[in-house]
Amino acid sequence: MSSTSSETGTAADTSGRDLTDDDIFVPHEGGKLSIAPTVALGGRRDLSIAYTPGVAKVSRAIADDAALTARYTWTHRLVAVVSDGTAVLGLGDIGPRASLPVMEGKSALFKAFADLDSIPLVLDTTDVDEIVETLVHLRPSFGAVNLEDIAAPRCFEIERRLIEALDCPVMHDDQHGTAIVVLAALRGAAAALGRDLEPLKVVVSGAGASGVACAKILLEAGVEDVTVLDSRGVIHTGRENMNVAKYALAEQTNPRGLRGDLTTALADADVFLGLSGSTVPESVIESMADDAIVFALSNPDPEIDPAVARRHASVVATGRSDYPNQINNVLAFPGVFAGALDASARRITEHMKLAAADAIFAIASEELGVDHIVPSALDPRVAPAVAAAVAKAAGADGVVRTHVAEVATDG
Repeated sequence: MSSTSSETGTAADTSGRDLTDDDIFVPHEGGKLSIAPTVALGGRRDLSIAYTPGVAKVSRAIADDAALTARYTWTHRLVAVVSDGTAVLGLGDIGPRASLPVMEGKSALFKAFADLDSIPLVLDTTDVDEIVETLVHLRPSFGAVNLEDIAAPRCFEIERRLIEALDCPVMHDDQHGTAIVVLAALRGAAAALGRDLEPLKVVVSGAGASGVACAKILLEAGVEDVTVLDSRGVIHTGRENMNVAKYALAEQTNPRGLRGDLTTALADADVFLGLSGSTVPESVIESMADDAIVFALSNPDPEIDPAVARRHASVVATGRSDYPNQINNVLAFPGVFAGALDASARRITEHMKLAAADAIFAIASEELGVDHIVPSALDPRVAPAVAAAVAKAAGADGVVRTHVAEVATDG
């Protein structure tokens, strides 16, 4: 949940401005998670089964066939929620200890929306090698890795190296969860306006984790004209002193060869996607094309007031729960991980992410309108639909570990 992430508290119908300190702090006392046994522990026989001596038989069986871990331990459906605390919400680099309440919240959402167990792991290091090595050594303890609140550009390298090193699903949610929901929402906005997705001129303000991922998934979905800006202006092939991710973006985006700032980029554009925390003047939004789409996703303060944006845009979305069209990562990540684990997938592919976006859009389509381009974050249909679509895509992409899936479901 980065500073520009769309993820917010899903149980509230307001922005939270009416909450007192007691409303917030009291529920966090002692943390927001606990572990409960799934077996009876009421007598000596129960102890003999759950622990010694009975457990030794299970351990020997796993020692003889490691794939049995999926049947006889919780790792097959356990997600490690991992952060170094360098890009937390709108707070920035606050360190691992201060990030832990956020990671606990993420684990609570996994359980509530997808019935997945998860463990928050906050690491007291920002060294890429140390983070990767730590998770490689911990691999026997979990079935998937949700990277969270790790600053760019290190987050790109950490995710890439973990995908290469681990034989399990790995996803940085600030990147891909945001991107999946943004794509679903843009499909919904275009459909509500009777427009096609591909020819839209999209301007992405922000080239951090979520901005880069959103640009990539929109290109993957067929959008032909995507322009990305950072604090220095439009990213283009003629610019120097950019990181590797931005150089790659320069090669893939900005087909019209734009230069300059957001004012130049948004003139006659169809879509504004705000992921930077900057402020956008009303006059700049006014310069966009007819039937404009504005996604002002910075939290807690959108780049432009939604009421002001609606004077000039036909569809407006934010990351907040007190306005229509909340772009919230909880629409994606529980179902994505559930589907990947259901399929015993080795990794999460681009096709699986696109399938997740399609599933979210399909649910929104049942009641589609300019103020309903995505389902509610609390819609119980979303996570199961996303999980089914992701699992099917994993099978089509050939990333399923067949033997493990059979062991996990056999009997």
